[in-house]
Parts: sequence; C-alpha cells; structure tokens
Amino acid sequence: MTALNEQLTMLKDLTDAKGIPGNEREPREVMKKYISPFADEITTDGIGSLIAKKTGQEGGPRVMVAGHLDEVGFMITRIDDKGFLRFQTVGGWWSQVMLAQRVTIVTKKGDIIGVIGSKPPHILPPEARKKPVDIKDMFIDIGASSKEEAMEWGILPGDMAVPYFEFTVMNNDKMLLAKAWDNRIGCAIAIDVMKELKGQAHPNEVYGVGTVQEEVGLRGAKTAAATIKPDIGIAVDVGIAGDTPGITSREANSKMGDGPQIILYDASMVSHKGLRDFITGIADEHGIPYQFDAIAGGGTDAGSIHLAANGAPSIAITVASRYIHSHAAMIHKDDYENAVKLIVEVIKKLDRDQVNKITFE
Repeated sequence: MTALNEQLTMLKDLTDAKGIPGNEREPREVMKKYISPFADEITTDGIGSLIAKKTGQEGGPRVMVAGHLDEVGFMITRIDDKGFLRFQTVGGWWSQVMLAQRVTIVTKKGDIIGVIGSKPPHILPPEARKKPVDIKDMFIDIGASSKEEAMEWGILPGDMAVPYFEFTVMNNDKMLLAKAWDNRIGCAIAIDVMKELKGQAHPNEVYGVGTVQEEVGLRGAKTAAATIKPDIGIAVDVGIAGDTPGITSREANSKMGDGPQIILYDASMVSHKGLRDFITGIADEHGIPYQFDAIAGGGTDAGSIHLAANGAPSIAITVASRYIHSHAAMIHKDDYENAVKLIVEVIKKLDRDQVNKITFE
C-alpha cells in the first residue's frame, strides 16, 4: 500500500471511523482531533453535531461550513434463535450492492465482523433467481450458533453495523477508494478550510461543523444551524459522478477531476442565486475549476441550514463521487483540494457589506 502522507492519513482516519446516524461518536472524535488546532473554541449541539469556531473579525458575518459525520449503515434489530442477525438499513441502500459484503458490528465488548447473507440462488426456482433479493430477506451472519452465543459476544439489538472496507490509494494516486466518503470528505473540507484560514485575516466568524443524522433527514444541520444562526450556509457533501459507462449526460454530466460541483437545485433546497453568482465569480477570478449540477432526488445539509432561525442564503458545494451508498466509493483528490481552495477564497471576501448585498439583492 502507498505510504500515507499527513493529508491521506487524515482522510483514512475519517473514513475508517464507524458512525451511522445517531452513532457518530467515533467520527466526531476524529474530526475534533484534526480541527482543534485551528479553532478558537469547540462545542457540540444537543444531539452531537460538532461546532468549531474561528473568529476572524468579532461580530462579523457568521459563515457555516458543514459536512456530515454520519455514513449509511445498518442497525441490528433482532437476533434469531440460530444466532443470525436481522437488521434495519439506516440511510438509503440499494439491495444490489449489499449481499456477500462484510460489515463491522460495534458492540459493548468490541467489534465483530459479519457478512450479509440470504437464501442461496442454487435452491431458488429460476424465476426467483432473476429478481433482486429484498433487503427484508437478508441477514448478517457472524458465525454464531445460537442467540445466546451472539449475546455472549456482546451483540444487542440497537448495535450499529457499518461497511467494512480498507482505505485504498488507486494506481492513479489521485483516485481514492474508501467507505464513507459520503460524507467524511465534507468533514475533511471543513477541517482544511479552518486550517487554511489559520493566521489569515478574514472579516467574519467561521464555523466548521460536523453534523449528525444527515442521512435520515438533515437533522443535525437543523440543530447546529439553530445554535449558530449563520448569515451564510455552505454544505459540503458528495455529488454524483456521471463519467462511468452507461450514464447519459442528461442523467449526470459531472466528471471526476473537473472541479467541485455547485449544486443549483436538489430535493431539499433551491440554491440561493446571489450566493451562487458570488461563489462562481470568485472561482472565475482565481481560476478554480467548477461544474454545475442539479440533484432532483437527494438533499444536503444546506436544506436544513437555509431554514434555520430566520433563514440564511445557502448553497451546497459537492465532490463528484462514484458508487456512494455502497461499501466502496471513489473520489478525485483534485476536486477535494479545489473545493477547499474555493471556500477559503469565498470566506475571505464575505464581509458584512457583501453578505447584505447577497442577501437582499
């Protein structure tokens, strides 16, 4: 495996951390470790979102840059008499990417490895073989022989199970493969934005945030934004890459490596036009590449941020990703680095006059 530098080590630590919605303690601790050196103060809201504050100018506009800590995964709901685990998906899963995949179950006695199973195709009638297996017919096999044995190992209903995957730098070393890019890459961007601003003059109060429970309804962004009351909201997340075989440009036209995506519209929000124009103007001025996208079938934390308190102009800036909501997703390092660069330049220009202009134009 490629020797990991400081940047890659942070990305590995963030993606290796296990944290489904409602169980974000581990990724929160990792994010806290990496963002602490660049923050003036760190707090959490009442349901566990991490809020790191960096003051450039006291009383300046409050700018919230938020990635979400949670990843899609599973919750154990029942242990059957033979020691097989029944589960509930937490966040969106497509049944076709689940079978025969390894998972890590986090128990009070430590981690246990399991594999997602179902009835083997060899004993199914030909018609049934052609159909995808329903998630409700799947189970997790941990090699236990009884309910008692599984419980002895520490398994309890309510425990989380997360995809098991090894962080991998591909042959093209700008391509990074890992679980949980959705959305530890957003957390990494928030950390690096704070890092780049350290020691730089900027006219505002910046909040680098790791929100909880995004995958089940943008919940942590709602409480974090209610705590911060931002003047400007920027959600950083993953978007859809349209550069794999079979995808038409009408379905998705972003390419990995062509710059961060500026989301114009999604199911949770119509992006603020003034903020969009301001951000793209700065990108053009600094020669930072970007692409536009609209995601009719998904939302980001910006959907909750823009409605907090009396509202804030908000937008989502995303990193094109392949195979999200599965065990292994892929991103391009340039897109991540350009997202950081763009947000830093935007923050440096967001003084009170500019925020008023964006808000009321």
